[in-house]
Amino acid sequence: MIKTAEEQALMRTSGRLLASVFEALDTLPLEGMSTLQVNDWVERFIVDELQARPASKGQYGFGYVLNSSIDNVVCHGVPSADDILRSGSIVNLDITLEKGGYIADSSKTYLIGEVDYAAKRLVRVTREAMWKGIGVVRPGATLGDIGFAIQQHAKAHGYSVVREFCGHGIGQQMHEEPQVLHYGRRGDGLELEQGMTFTIEPMINQGRAAIDMSDDGWTVTTHDGKLSAQAEHTVLVTADGVEVLTLRTGERMPD
Repeated sequence: MIKTAEEQALMRTSGRLLASVFEALDTLPLEGMSTLQVNDWVERFIVDELQARPASKGQYGFGYVLNSSIDNVVCHGVPSADDILRSGSIVNLDITLEKGGYIADSSKTYLIGEVDYAAKRLVRVTREAMWKGIGVVRPGATLGDIGFAIQQHAKAHGYSVVREFCGHGIGQQMHEEPQVLHYGRRGDGLELEQGMTFTIEPMINQGRAAIDMSDDGWTVTTHDGKLSAQAEHTVLVTADGVEVLTLRTGERMPD
């Protein structure tokens, strides 16, 4: 699980490139596009502009470069020409990228057009919950500290945390040890060490935490049909804290 200085440098490169994908997406007029069009645009950008590999394509038999999870889709939404991004919706775009043999993973929930207050609040609190988890990362902290921070923030705002999916170690493989739960107790679990790299990617539901798996074997939805949002970054445990490898221009870690 511990990355050498050379491996950390390679992961910084992958993370910086993936951040640039989201920076480009931020300028794209998503409203009216199909999720398949977004997928194809991202694939061209990663391959042609960045000379990198979209790591999700072909992983576990998945045929696309991103997951597009709209409204009540919790995660693993499959891009489709029939799924049009319409005003009032939220969509999480989850993208991975490999460069130099190392992978970065990040996601962002976008507001499409005019979105109501309840949806905006969910997206904001989800992003805050991710940062709460990132904020406790340092050598000597535990995985339980991360989960506790995320769970407490979501719960304080009346939301629930999806438990079936979690963050994960990442490097040469998309999914490595450790598993990073988004709920837990302070002091529980693995103690963090300098050089670890992993994702923090809470899925926060507007209603109950219960989920359903769709017949396609990929798409996960909320059982009660209410909204779900997600935020994700890849992080590195440093000597005295944390470095966010997929940090985007204009983003900063909250104080």
